[in-house]
Amino acid sequence: MPAERLEMRRVREILRYRFEQGLGHKSIAVRVGTAPSTVRETLRRAAVAGLSWPLGDDVSDSVLEAALYKAAGTKTGHRRAPEPDWAHVHRELKRKHVTLQILWDEYISRHPDGYRYSRYCDLYRGWALKLPVTMRQDHAAGDKLFVDYAGDTVTVIVDRLSGKTRQAKLDKPPCP
Repeated sequence: MPAERLEMRRVREILRYRFEQGLGHKSIAVRVGTAPSTVRETLRRAAVAGLSWPLGDDVSDSVLEAALYKAAGTKTGHRRAPEPDWAHVHRELKRKHVTLQILWDEYISRHPDGYRYSRYCDLYRGWALKLPVTMRQDHAAGDKLFVDYAGDTVTVIVDRLSGKTRQAKLDKPPCP
């Protein structure tokens, strides 16, 4: 969970302690009541924003916040490739004979600099873990028949002595 933003009053104090008194990160952190890493990050953001001390009279709290946190909310880190539509991928996987490999091939043809196959699978599985896995079905006992579909064919043992097997195709029962 991301940390909350500092109050702009505290940001002004951090800048004042640093540029007027020349204090270090730990000293400023003790006086302001934050962690030294927060002081370091605030000073880094101020440097990136090109802020100098003293701040002008035209720099209100909202202007200061916009200057320091304008890039907040943008995605950084390990996900720099175009993100697939995981809901679409999930729907497509429910179709017959569709695999992650096929969907990744389509993805990589559209985005050649996209995720490699193993990362694509990891990200999909991570997304799928967040989905609810149960479905409530209310029905009267004996009213309906539920069949678990096993795929296109199943192996059926014909002769136990010889071990001879054959494939049997499972079809849906006819509708009444």
